[in-house]
Amino acid sequence: MSFTVFLGNLPTWVTADDIQSWLMSESLVADAIKVIRNPETQESKGFAFIDAPNQEEMQAIIRRFDRAPLEGKLLRANPAQPPKPKGQRADGRAHGKRHSKKGKASQEPKSAFAAELAKAL
Repeated sequence: MSFTVFLGNLPTWVTADDIQSWLMSESLVADAIKVIRNPETQESKGFAFIDAPNQEEMQAIIRRFDRAPLEGKLLRANPAQPPKPKGQRADGRAHGKRHSKKGKASQEPKSAFAAELAKAL
């Protein structure tokens, strides 16, 4: 069973070391901390995951940080949800490739220029 906390609404400057310091100052324990970053820019996406060693520690972290103020915003802390399978939409339906209808309608030119070009070819 996983005891992972989602910590959101973080300023982009927050690092795993910052979160570790906050936890230590509250006598809270984490097995691992991962700040999620944009893979291209390496800038924080504003959220992190904290792995707690057990259910009690996870709940203590959530109680301490959920709705805690930081730079005029309220942090969000709650149990992390399992990742959605790739291609899954927020409403639970799978993303599908849009298939065009084959047949005469899709073969017709889209403009007068395209129609003239099709005749010439």
